Amino acid sequence: MHNYLDFEKPISDLEGKIHELKKLALEDESIDTSDEVGRLEVRVREAMLDIYSKLNAWQKTQVARHPQRPHFVDYSAALFEEFTPLAGDRKFSEDAAIQAGLARFRGQPVAVIGQEKGSDTKTRLKHNFGSARPEGYRKAIRVLEMADRFDLPVITLIDTAGAYPGVGAEERGQAEAIARSTEMCLNLRVPIISVVVGEGGSGGAIAIATGNRVYMLEHSIYSVISPEGAASILWRDPTRAKEAATNMKITAEDLKSLGVIDGIIPEPLGGAHRDPSSVIAATGDVIANALGEFSGRSRDQIRSDRRQKYLAIGRNL
Repeated sequence: MHNYLDFEKPISDLEGKIHELKKLALEDESIDTSDEVGRLEVRVREAMLDIYSKLNAWQKTQVARHPQRPHFVDYSAALFEEFTPLAGDRKFSEDAAIQAGLARFRGQPVAVIGQEKGSDTKTRLKHNFGSARPEGYRKAIRVLEMADRFDLPVITLIDTAGAYPGVGAEERGQAEAIARSTEMCLNLRVPIISVVVGEGGSGGAIAIATGNRVYMLEHSIYSVISPEGAASILWRDPTRAKEAATNMKITAEDLKSLGVIDGIIPEPLGGAHRDPSSVIAATGDVIANALGEFSGRSRDQIRSDRRQKYLAIGRNL
Protein backbone atom coordinates (compact mmCIF):
# COMPACT_ATOMS: atom_id res chain seq x y z
CA MET A 1 0.00 0.00 0.00
CA HIS A 2 1.46 3.35 -1.04
CA ASN A 3 1.68 6.09 1.58
CA TYR A 4 0.66 9.46 0.15
CA LEU A 5 1.89 12.76 1.52
CA ASP A 6 -0.65 15.51 2.19
CA PHE A 7 0.26 17.50 -0.93
CA GLU A 8 -0.12 14.39 -3.11
CA LYS A 9 -3.93 14.22 -2.81
CA PRO A 10 -4.54 14.81 -6.56
CA ILE A 11 -2.20 11.89 -7.31
CA SER A 12 -3.86 9.76 -4.63
CA ASP A 13 -7.33 10.38 -6.08
CA LEU A 14 -6.26 9.48 -9.62
CA GLU A 15 -4.35 6.37 -8.63
CA GLY A 16 -7.30 5.31 -6.48
CA LYS A 17 -9.53 5.43 -9.57
CA ILE A 18 -6.96 3.42 -11.54
CA HIS A 19 -6.91 0.77 -8.82
CA GLU A 20 -10.71 0.56 -8.83
CA LEU A 21 -10.85 0.20 -12.63
CA LYS A 22 -8.21 -2.53 -12.66
CA LYS A 23 -10.05 -4.36 -9.88
CA LEU A 24 -13.31 -4.09 -11.82
CA ALA A 25 -11.68 -5.54 -14.95
CA LEU A 26 -10.32 -8.48 -12.95
CA GLU A 27 -13.74 -9.22 -11.46
CA ASP A 28 -15.55 -9.03 -14.81
CA GLU A 29 -13.50 -9.96 -17.89
CA SER A 30 -16.19 -8.56 -20.20
CA ILE A 31 -15.39 -5.04 -19.04
CA ASP A 32 -12.47 -3.35 -20.81
CA THR A 33 -11.04 -0.50 -18.75
CA SER A 34 -7.66 -0.27 -20.49
CA ASP A 35 -8.41 2.98 -22.38
CA GLU A 36 -9.66 4.79 -19.29
CA VAL A 37 -6.75 3.45 -17.22
CA GLY A 38 -4.35 4.72 -19.87
CA ARG A 39 -5.91 8.20 -19.79
CA LEU A 40 -5.78 8.31 -16.02
CA GLU A 41 -2.13 7.21 -15.99
CA VAL A 42 -1.29 10.12 -18.28
CA ARG A 43 -3.09 12.45 -15.88
CA VAL A 44 -1.18 10.96 -12.94
CA ARG A 45 2.12 11.68 -14.64
CA GLU A 46 1.04 15.22 -15.49
CA ALA A 47 -0.04 15.80 -11.88
CA MET A 48 3.25 14.44 -10.56
CA LEU A 49 5.25 16.60 -12.96
CA ASP A 50 3.32 19.66 -11.86
CA ILE A 51 3.56 18.96 -8.13
CA TYR A 52 7.17 17.79 -8.00
CA SER A 53 8.47 20.59 -10.20
CA LYS A 54 7.63 23.17 -7.54
CA LEU A 55 8.11 21.48 -4.17
CA ASN A 56 8.89 23.88 -1.35
CA ALA A 57 11.41 23.16 1.40
CA TRP A 58 8.81 21.72 3.78
CA GLN A 59 7.38 19.42 1.12
CA LYS A 60 10.92 18.19 0.34
CA THR A 61 11.32 17.52 4.06
CA GLN A 62 8.22 15.33 3.93
CA VAL A 63 9.56 13.45 0.90
CA ALA A 64 12.94 12.97 2.62
CA ARG A 65 11.12 11.40 5.59
CA HIS A 66 8.79 9.21 3.51
CA PRO A 67 8.48 5.83 5.27
CA GLN A 68 8.91 3.92 2.01
CA ARG A 69 12.04 5.77 0.96
CA PRO A 70 15.00 3.37 0.46
CA HIS A 71 17.24 3.14 3.51
CA PHE A 72 20.80 2.03 4.19
CA VAL A 73 19.92 -1.67 4.08
CA ASP A 74 18.50 -1.23 0.58
CA TYR A 75 21.59 0.60 -0.68
CA SER A 76 24.00 -1.86 0.93
CA ALA A 77 22.19 -4.87 -0.53
CA ALA A 78 22.23 -3.42 -4.05
CA LEU A 79 25.59 -1.61 -4.18
CA PHE A 80 27.98 -3.72 -2.12
CA GLU A 81 29.22 -7.26 -2.41
CA GLU A 82 30.53 -9.30 0.51
CA PHE A 83 29.34 -6.71 3.04
CA THR A 84 30.64 -7.80 6.44
CA PRO A 85 29.09 -5.76 9.26
CA LEU A 86 31.19 -4.91 12.30
CA ALA A 87 29.51 -4.44 15.68
CA GLY A 88 30.32 -2.68 18.92
CA ASP A 89 32.52 0.22 19.95
CA ARG A 90 34.84 -1.93 22.13
CA LYS A 91 33.97 0.37 25.05
CA PHE A 92 30.28 0.07 25.95
CA SER A 93 27.95 -1.70 23.54
CA GLU A 94 26.57 -2.05 20.04
CA ASP A 95 24.43 0.66 18.45
CA ALA A 96 22.20 -0.49 15.60
CA ALA A 97 21.40 3.02 14.36
CA ILE A 98 24.80 3.13 12.68
CA GLN A 99 25.66 0.25 10.39
CA ALA A 100 29.31 -0.16 9.48
CA GLY A 101 31.62 -2.73 7.99
CA LEU A 102 33.79 -3.80 5.10
CA ALA A 103 32.63 -4.65 1.60
CA ARG A 104 33.45 -4.58 -2.08
CA PHE A 105 32.07 -1.81 -4.28
CA ARG A 106 32.24 -2.81 -7.94
CA GLY A 107 35.17 -5.06 -7.09
CA GLN A 108 37.04 -2.50 -4.99
CA PRO A 109 37.49 -3.11 -1.23
CA VAL A 110 35.87 -0.29 0.78
CA ALA A 111 34.69 0.61 4.26
CA VAL A 112 30.98 1.42 4.54
CA ILE A 113 29.19 3.43 7.23
CA GLY A 114 25.57 4.55 7.28
CA GLN A 115 22.53 5.29 9.38
CA GLU A 116 19.58 2.90 9.26
CA LYS A 117 16.12 4.12 10.31
CA GLY A 118 14.20 0.88 9.90
CA SER A 119 11.14 0.23 7.76
CA ASP A 120 8.52 -1.07 10.22
CA THR A 121 7.81 -0.81 13.93
CA LYS A 122 10.14 -3.65 14.91
CA THR A 123 13.13 -2.47 12.87
CA ARG A 124 12.57 1.21 13.73
CA LEU A 125 12.79 0.38 17.42
CA LYS A 126 15.83 -1.82 16.83
CA HIS A 127 17.64 0.97 14.93
CA ASN A 128 16.29 3.75 17.19
CA PHE A 129 14.82 5.50 14.13
CA GLY A 130 18.34 6.19 12.85
CA SER A 131 19.35 8.30 15.86
CA ALA A 132 22.70 7.00 17.08
CA ARG A 133 24.04 6.96 20.61
CA PRO A 134 27.73 7.62 21.43
CA GLU A 135 28.67 3.98 20.91
CA GLY A 136 27.42 4.24 17.34
CA TYR A 137 29.82 7.07 16.57
CA ARG A 138 32.65 5.29 18.38
CA LYS A 139 31.95 2.25 16.22
CA ALA A 140 32.21 4.53 13.18
CA ILE A 141 35.56 5.82 14.47
CA ARG A 142 36.78 2.25 14.82
CA VAL A 143 35.88 1.49 11.20
CA LEU A 144 37.39 4.77 9.98
CA GLU A 145 40.67 3.94 11.75
CA MET A 146 40.65 0.53 10.11
CA ALA A 147 40.02 2.07 6.69
CA ASP A 148 42.97 4.43 7.12
CA ARG A 149 45.24 1.62 8.32
CA PHE A 150 44.44 -0.64 5.36
CA ASP A 151 44.09 2.13 2.76
CA LEU A 152 40.39 1.54 2.07
CA PRO A 153 38.16 4.26 0.59
CA VAL A 154 35.18 5.11 2.79
CA ILE A 155 31.57 5.39 1.60
CA THR A 156 29.05 6.90 3.99
CA LEU A 157 25.26 7.06 3.57
CA ILE A 158 23.52 9.63 5.75
CA ASP A 159 19.91 9.37 6.89
CA THR A 160 19.19 10.62 10.40
CA ALA A 161 17.07 13.25 12.08
CA GLY A 162 20.01 13.73 14.43
CA ALA A 163 21.98 12.02 17.17
CA TYR A 164 19.96 10.59 20.06
CA PRO A 165 19.46 13.30 22.74
CA GLY A 166 18.63 11.00 25.66
CA VAL A 167 20.09 11.33 29.16
CA GLY A 168 22.10 8.11 28.87
CA ALA A 169 23.64 9.25 25.59
CA GLU A 170 24.66 12.56 27.13
CA GLU A 171 26.11 10.81 30.17
CA ARG A 172 28.27 8.64 27.92
CA GLY A 173 29.66 11.62 26.00
CA GLN A 174 27.45 12.14 22.95
CA ALA A 175 28.98 15.48 21.97
CA GLU A 176 32.52 14.20 22.43
CA ALA A 177 31.83 11.11 20.33
CA ILE A 178 30.38 13.22 17.49
CA ALA A 179 33.35 15.59 17.64
CA ARG A 180 35.86 12.71 17.60
CA SER A 181 34.12 11.11 14.62
CA THR A 182 34.17 14.41 12.71
CA GLU A 183 37.84 14.87 13.58
CA MET A 184 38.64 11.35 12.40
CA CYS A 185 36.92 12.05 9.06
CA LEU A 186 39.02 15.18 8.59
CA ASN A 187 42.28 13.40 9.41
CA LEU A 188 41.78 10.32 7.23
CA ARG A 189 44.22 9.90 4.34
CA VAL A 190 41.82 7.88 2.19
CA PRO A 191 38.90 9.24 0.13
CA ILE A 192 35.55 9.65 1.86
CA ILE A 193 32.48 9.85 -0.38
CA SER A 194 29.29 10.82 1.45
CA VAL A 195 25.70 10.79 0.21
CA VAL A 196 22.69 12.22 2.06
CA VAL A 197 19.96 9.79 1.02
CA GLY A 198 17.19 11.10 3.31
CA GLU A 199 17.63 13.41 6.26
CA GLY A 200 20.98 14.87 7.21
CA GLY A 201 20.33 16.17 10.69
CA SER A 202 22.82 18.24 12.67
CA GLY A 203 26.02 16.84 14.20
CA GLY A 204 24.56 13.36 13.98
CA ALA A 205 24.96 13.64 10.21
CA ILE A 206 28.20 15.63 9.90
CA ALA A 207 29.95 13.10 12.16
CA ILE A 208 30.10 10.69 9.22
CA ALA A 209 29.52 13.14 6.35
CA THR A 210 32.75 15.14 6.47
CA GLY A 211 33.82 13.75 3.13
CA ASN A 212 36.01 14.71 0.19
CA ARG A 213 32.84 14.72 -1.86
CA VAL A 214 29.35 15.16 -0.45
CA TYR A 215 26.23 14.55 -2.53
CA MET A 216 22.52 14.78 -1.83
CA LEU A 217 19.57 13.07 -3.39
CA GLU A 218 17.30 15.59 -5.07
CA HIS A 219 14.61 15.53 -2.38
CA SER A 220 16.83 14.97 0.66
CA ILE A 221 17.53 17.65 3.28
CA TYR A 222 20.65 18.63 5.22
CA SER A 223 20.42 20.99 8.18
CA VAL A 224 21.92 22.08 11.47
CA ILE A 225 18.62 21.32 13.24
CA SER A 226 15.20 19.99 12.25
CA PRO A 227 12.64 22.53 11.02
CA GLU A 228 10.48 21.72 14.06
CA GLY A 229 13.43 22.29 16.40
CA ALA A 230 14.32 25.58 14.73
CA ALA A 231 10.72 26.79 14.95
CA SER A 232 10.61 25.88 18.64
CA ILE A 233 13.77 27.89 19.33
CA LEU A 234 13.05 30.91 17.13
CA TRP A 235 9.33 31.34 17.70
CA ARG A 236 8.54 28.88 20.51
CA ASP A 237 6.06 27.35 18.09
CA PRO A 238 6.90 24.02 16.39
CA THR A 239 3.87 24.41 14.12
CA ARG A 240 5.86 27.03 12.18
CA ALA A 241 8.19 24.29 10.91
CA LYS A 242 7.21 25.02 7.30
CA GLU A 243 8.36 28.64 7.66
CA ALA A 244 11.57 27.52 9.36
CA ALA A 245 12.34 25.00 6.61
CA THR A 246 12.11 27.73 4.00
CA ASN A 247 14.38 30.12 5.87
CA MET A 248 16.99 27.49 6.82
CA LYS A 249 18.04 26.68 3.23
CA ILE A 250 18.02 22.91 3.75
CA THR A 251 17.33 21.61 0.25
CA ALA A 252 19.87 20.14 -2.13
CA GLU A 253 19.52 23.10 -4.48
CA ASP A 254 20.16 25.57 -1.65
CA LEU A 255 23.20 23.72 -0.36
CA LYS A 256 24.70 23.24 -3.81
CA SER A 257 24.43 27.00 -4.45
CA LEU A 258 26.11 27.66 -1.09
CA GLY A 259 28.97 25.28 -1.88
CA VAL A 260 28.22 22.95 1.02
CA ILE A 261 27.68 19.92 -1.23
CA ASP A 262 29.32 18.88 -4.49
CA GLY A 263 26.40 17.56 -6.47
CA ILE A 264 22.75 16.51 -6.62
CA ILE A 265 21.57 13.02 -7.57
CA PRO A 266 18.23 13.18 -9.46
CA GLU A 267 15.34 11.17 -8.10
CA PRO A 268 12.61 9.40 -10.06
CA LEU A 269 9.42 11.38 -10.61
CA GLY A 270 7.51 11.23 -7.34
CA GLY A 271 10.56 10.62 -5.16
CA ALA A 272 13.04 7.82 -4.51
CA HIS A 273 10.35 5.58 -3.01
CA ARG A 274 8.62 5.40 -6.39
CA ASP A 275 11.55 3.65 -8.05
CA PRO A 276 14.20 2.64 -5.49
CA SER A 277 16.28 0.53 -7.86
CA SER A 278 16.91 3.39 -10.30
CA VAL A 279 17.93 5.92 -7.63
CA ILE A 280 20.20 3.36 -5.94
CA ALA A 281 21.87 2.62 -9.28
CA ALA A 282 22.32 6.35 -9.95
CA THR A 283 23.85 6.77 -6.50
CA GLY A 284 26.28 3.96 -7.23
CA ASP A 285 27.38 5.63 -10.46
CA VAL A 286 28.00 8.95 -8.66
CA ILE A 287 30.04 7.21 -5.95
CA ALA A 288 32.10 5.35 -8.56
CA ASN A 289 32.86 8.57 -10.46
CA ALA A 290 33.81 10.37 -7.25
CA LEU A 291 36.18 7.59 -6.20
CA GLY A 292 37.76 7.74 -9.66
CA GLU A 293 38.74 11.37 -9.04
CA PHE A 294 41.19 10.25 -6.34
CA SER A 295 42.87 7.49 -8.28
CA GLY A 296 46.61 8.17 -8.32
CA ARG A 297 46.53 10.84 -5.62
CA SER A 298 48.80 10.47 -2.62
CA ARG A 299 47.34 9.96 0.85
CA ASP A 300 48.45 13.43 1.93
CA GLN A 301 46.85 15.00 -1.16
CA ILE A 302 43.58 13.26 -0.35
CA ARG A 303 43.56 14.62 3.21
CA SER A 304 44.54 18.10 2.00
CA ASP A 305 41.72 18.05 -0.57
CA ARG A 306 39.19 17.38 2.18
CA ARG A 307 40.51 20.07 4.49
CA GLN A 308 40.58 22.69 1.74
CA LYS A 309 37.02 21.82 0.80
CA TYR A 310 35.73 22.72 4.26
CA LEU A 311 37.94 25.77 4.67
CA ALA A 312 36.52 27.14 1.40
CA ILE A 313 32.84 26.87 2.36
CA GLY A 314 31.28 30.31 2.65
CA ARG A 315 34.32 32.24 1.47
CA ASN A 316 33.06 33.05 -2.02
CA LEU A 317 29.48 34.02 -1.17
